[in-house]
Amino acid sequence: MNAHPILRRACMGAALLLAAHAAQADPDDAISPDRPGFANAPDVVGKGRVQLETSVQWDRERHDDEHERTVSTPTLLRFGVSDKVELRLETDGRDIVHDVDPATGERTTTVGYADTSLGVKWRLAEQQGARPSLALLGEVELPSGSRDLRGRGARPAVYLPAGWDLDRGWSVQFEPGVAMENDERGARYRYGFMALTLAKELTERWQGFAEVAAPQIASRGHGGTQAAVDGGFTYRVSKDCQLDLSVVHGLDHQTPDLSVAFGLSMRR
Repeated sequence: MNAHPILRRACMGAALLLAAHAAQADPDDAISPDRPGFANAPDVVGKGRVQLETSVQWDRERHDDEHERTVSTPTLLRFGVSDKVELRLETDGRDIVHDVDPATGERTTTVGYADTSLGVKWRLAEQQGARPSLALLGEVELPSGSRDLRGRGARPAVYLPAGWDLDRGWSVQFEPGVAMENDERGARYRYGFMALTLAKELTERWQGFAEVAAPQIASRGHGGTQAAVDGGFTYRVSKDCQLDLSVVHGLDHQTPDLSVAFGLSMRR
């Protein structure tokens, strides 16, 4: 039995249960999603809050021996258990992967569900002067997806999101991290992660951002280092709802050369 429908029903049940007991938020407290960039924000959703962040994403990756296009539905569900701690359930959702062999023209399509990760984010500190707001995010990705899309074993990761709110609507986020992966032989290895984001409030509702990221910093034998630049816009529909558009350009052969995503974030 595929694990994804079970997880989806569990998420919906938990969301309804928590939403029924959700606390009223400060009306000036606007939604702060972790999407659309690579870096997570140091914010948590708040006690009794439920926040859904979802999207449709298109990726294109071209190599000499393979051309690949993927449509996925990255989704993050966040549950506030206190004013400083939240629980997280995240997946790339439904994936449709089209592969083309440029030498022969042979085409294959893989359809299924991606793995799911469980996580906890802990708000460590508020911004004070030059000292950033800070959080600690730990998660483990489980081999719970469809057979053709499933990873190898449990893969833990730890990140340290930091953020600075600056004058005139500017803000900066920086997030380093380290994660574990299993190679084709089952041997475990570590890789690093880093992302730096600059954002600007354009109006009361519109925000623009630009980011440089290394989603994977690893040896050549373990896939090498990935690097990308991305940018886009967010539009705040209300204090509890936000839309986003982002475009990612890969800077090396290990990274998809183009990604486009349309996202929606809502909280209750």
